[in-house]
Amino acid sequence: MASITEEEFGVTKTGEHVSRYTLTNDNNVLVRVLNYGATITDILVPDKHGNVDDISLGFDDITGYESNAIFCLGSIIGRYANRIEGARFALDGETYNLTANHGDHLLHGGVKGFDQVMWSANVVDGKKLQLRYVSDDGEEGFPGEVTTTVIYELTDDNQLFIQYEANTTKATPINLTNHAYFNMAGHSAGHIDDHVVRINSDAYAVLDDTLIPTGELKDVTGTPYDLRSPVRLGDHMTSVPGGKGYTVSYNLEDSGDLKDVARVTHPPSGRVLEVATTEPSVLFYTSFYLNAKGKGKDDAMYGKFAGFCLEAQHHPDSVNKPSFPSTILRPGETYRQTTVYRFSVATQ
Repeated sequence: MASITEEEFGVTKTGEHVSRYTLTNDNNVLVRVLNYGATITDILVPDKHGNVDDISLGFDDITGYESNAIFCLGSIIGRYANRIEGARFALDGETYNLTANHGDHLLHGGVKGFDQVMWSANVVDGKKLQLRYVSDDGEEGFPGEVTTTVIYELTDDNQLFIQYEANTTKATPINLTNHAYFNMAGHSAGHIDDHVVRINSDAYAVLDDTLIPTGELKDVTGTPYDLRSPVRLGDHMTSVPGGKGYTVSYNLEDSGDLKDVARVTHPPSGRVLEVATTEPSVLFYTSFYLNAKGKGKDDAMYGKFAGFCLEAQHHPDSVNKPSFPSTILRPGETYRQTTVYRFSVATQ
């Protein structure tokens, strides 16, 4: 039966005490989450031999997360996942200037996004971890006081549900996601070459040299981004233009319904990760730019291609791209999103 326990995880550099919550079920699956950044630190799942490994990249202490905030390992991203061009947007006749933290652009919410703040925590029904954060009006330049709630639930059929809700006092853009990095061989394996990926999308957002969408959605047919049939990453990552692997925002159905979008298998271990979401895109990132300061969990070293991310969200810079689904939340409305990570072992 699924359950949750709490323990101390350390103290931030500003003196805030951090707790770590452990979600478990009856199948030797375990997920740990901090109330700092609503961060997933560990995901332990069995392989085809019954051996249990941690498949989520992370750190052993709060210092590791604070020192590597730029990578957002396992954290909730807000108010706005990915990039906003020029760190500005116009809304209802007014231009808002945000805090640029990636060249001229805003990335993952700004200098101090939702990944670097303390969330209040509450265990609901003994099996759901509810985390809440109130973002002040004007935080990182965004209008409106925004109240965000994220619920993590690990079920007895090995599904990790992440459910999001947000409300605002003023019209504002909202684009939330979780930035977990996975390695199905174990977080310390060092590479993801032997992972096989399928993504159920027939189009992707074309990006410029600074990873800002041009506004064009391009058919994946005949491109290195066609992952509709399973692809072994080691055979394809360096063939992507620029040789930097995948940083691709795949277009999905914008119905708001939960839909299966991706499947990653690791043949040596038999582990399988499937992703479902209500979001209109998923960002597939194979961590070319990952270069963690210090060591990760168990003295692991995290560098490029050490993990992959499947971030369910809206396309980058949607707030400045009228052709993309809207990210604007208004007073009286409720932002809702559900993303599910399913863990299993391949039968053959």
